[in-house]
Amino acid sequence: MLNDTFKELLDLLNRSNAGDPKALNGLGLMCENGKTVEQDYKEAVRLYKLASDKGLADAQNNLGLMYAKGRGVEQDQKEALNLFKLAAAKGSASAQANLGFMYEKGNGVEQDAREAVRLYKLAAEQGLARAQANLGFMYFEGRGVNRDYKEAVRLYKLAADQGNVRAQANLGYMYAWGKGVDADHNEAVRLYKLAADQGNADAQTNLGFMYARGNGVKQDYKEAVRLYKLAADQGNARAQANLGFMYFEGKGVEQDNKEAVRLYRLAADQGDALAQTDLGYRYETGKGVDQDYKEAFRLYKLAAEQGVPIAQYKTGHMYERVLFEKDYAEAAKWYELAAKQNESQAQYRLGIFYKEGRTGVATDYVKAKELLESAAKTYEVDAHALDALYELGEMYEKGMGIDKNMVLAYKYYAVAAKRDHFRAIRKIEGQPFKISEILELAGENIQFQK
Repeated sequence: MLNDTFKELLDLLNRSNAGDPKALNGLGLMCENGKTVEQDYKEAVRLYKLASDKGLADAQNNLGLMYAKGRGVEQDQKEALNLFKLAAAKGSASAQANLGFMYEKGNGVEQDAREAVRLYKLAAEQGLARAQANLGFMYFEGRGVNRDYKEAVRLYKLAADQGNVRAQANLGYMYAWGKGVDADHNEAVRLYKLAADQGNADAQTNLGFMYARGNGVKQDYKEAVRLYKLAADQGNARAQANLGFMYFEGKGVEQDNKEAVRLYRLAADQGDALAQTDLGYRYETGKGVDQDYKEAFRLYKLAAEQGVPIAQYKTGHMYERVLFEKDYAEAAKWYELAAKQNESQAQYRLGIFYKEGRTGVATDYVKAKELLESAAKTYEVDAHALDALYELGEMYEKGMGIDKNMVLAYKYYAVAAKRDHFRAIRKIEGQPFKISEILELAGENIQFQK
């Protein structure tokens, strides 16, 4: 007696001999996947071509995938693109999604996020889960369409309910961080687990983070390490960096600086900007590695060029204070990039540049005041914000680009002095009023202009 699989094979063979394109495509799938017959990519390509030449959209799509991946044929993205177009025009949801991916990534065609969105929508409306997941990501990123977290969540849910692993992982992220939906760590953990158990590296990494923080689950460093390792072994850069941190700190694993650096480097070499920033900080401070300012600068700059604000600040700091040949104009450039992203340390340092002037940076009291006020807003928690308060006080005391205002000047000094700012204390020590009296007179509450 023949089992159903062999009956299917015999049926396909009989029909394919008669030139049935669906049978030819079915046999091609068997050869590609090694189902019932020995896996043979070249034979799969031959069969797909026969069916494709007869105009079968599924075969055109499958043949396009073989060209895109270089299976059984030399990789050719343009030929893949042409085949996907033929099948997509016939309404194949899979081909529409594949063609959308080509436009999203710029494979075989000029990158076009809007066209990718259009194609993903066509496939998503037919209920194709991976198209829904991909389209959700485009809404999340705001690529080819206005950013819309709620729409991203809606699409992720549609795909996740069909078991799409990527959608489950991404939807978990939305719940973890409250994007487009109320934050729910328990739901985030549930979704991450679904995807992680299927081997999704992003979900394993994010679930590891939940265990490391104790968000939605009991804190468990060892479980975090286990999950990070699973993802790191798949080459996930964020997992490599997170695992490196665990080795640096000895959390859930025996402390090992060499292994930590190795993992951070793996992530940094993949272009992970946060890993580059974290490792740069280690080299700058000599924590867990030999202090090396040149390596710190190299890593900071790599991350800064990717737009990480703290790395931009650190790059500016290296140009201003650490490098042997200082370059204030270059420092100001990086400070400004970080300041525009509300990095308050960068706002403070750039404010000083404009207040005092530097080589290549002209004095500008208006800009200085604006930047120092922005930096000073966190005076209750950040030391550099107290420095900003002090500098603002000096601008009002001396009338630097603004009318002198001794009451306001000494109010700023007093607020900083109350929080043990040394220079502010010295300013007030020679005055007849105590800090408490100044604050009582002027009021401690500070309102900065927006």
